[in-house]
Amino acid sequence: MKHYKSNRSIVYDCKYHIIWCTKYRRKLLNSEIENRLKQIVQSVADERGAGIIEMEANLDHFHMLVEVDPQYGIHRLIKQMKGCSSKY
Repeated sequence: MKHYKSNRSIVYDCKYHIIWCTKYRRKLLNSEIENRLKQIVQSVADERGAGIIEMEANLDHFHMLVEVDPQYGIHRLIKQMKGCSSKY
């Protein structure tokens, strides 16, 4: 049986597959940077009430499977994640 989430006005089950690539696909995501990026992304998701189902990184890209309230919007969540990860 599927587990649906809800808020005051909707019932939803929205999952998004997000891929970030480094500029010019440079191979920059070593294990130290990968671990720090995962921590930052997880903390932003926890603050915003989003769920990260999976996270994987390669040397030149980063995959996430994210569940977020459609009224909050995936674009706002990604903006927060990219903004916080660029600062740190």
